[in-house]
Amino acid sequence: MRLIISTLILISNLTLFSQSINFYGDYYRSLGKEGVHFIEYKLTLNQDGTFIFHSYSNNKQGIPPEVNKYGKGKWIAKDKVITFFSNKQKDFDEKYTLDFNNSKARFVTKHPRDKTDRIIKPKLQFFESEIFWIKTIDIFKI
Repeated sequence: MRLIISTLILISNLTLFSQSINFYGDYYRSLGKEGVHFIEYKLTLNQDGTFIFHSYSNNKQGIPPEVNKYGKGKWIAKDKVITFFSNKQKDFDEKYTLDFNNSKARFVTKHPRDKTDRIIKPKLQFFESEIFWIKTIDIFKI
């Protein structure tokens, strides 16, 4: 009887320490200064496994000065790597033109064993994509 109770207590304690990461939510990053050259990235990961991405660029010396780019599709998470997929028939139209196929991002956060006072904002760090300008973007969770 003691063995069964001890085993149940051990299993319940192990489940308390297991970690479930909530990847879904809104991510945002802005670069530059408004009025000169400003870039803004917004990414929403929905609980149902879909995502929407918006990139806004305002470069006063660019042609055209304002550029909006959109992408959407599905995402899956394995460990701390998120893989993005876009269906060419469903996810592309005149507004949504970015192809996120073969795009991957790593979810970066403070390690649970890190007991220091440093603050590490959760972020997605893209490391693989066929969209050349997205490969090195870090986009922070709001």
